[in-house]
Amino acid sequence: MHEKLEKLNQEIAKTEAKLRRAEHKEKMLEHQIKTLNRKERTHRLCTRGAMLESHLPCPESVTDEQVSTILKILFHWSDTTRLVEQVLAENRKEDTE
Repeated sequence: MHEKLEKLNQEIAKTEAKLRRAEHKEKMLEHQIKTLNRKERTHRLCTRGAMLESHLPCPESVTDEQVSTILKILFHWSDTTRLVEQVLAENRKEDTE
């Protein structure tokens, strides 16, 4: 009876150690996901910022506030709104196919 109890206790200890390793691995994977998402977002922001700058004459002489104002005005034009809606609709259509 004592040997059986000892074996069960050893099995519990092994299982708890395995659980701790799995939990640690889960935390590491979650951290990797967060890091990859952050890197992806940073890359997207840099790429799109560069795209915007390529369309601005003398981008270094324009302030952030001025760029924001330009974008607000552009995105309130009905043609721009229609174009954005069309692009998003096409993306949704591609996603469902």
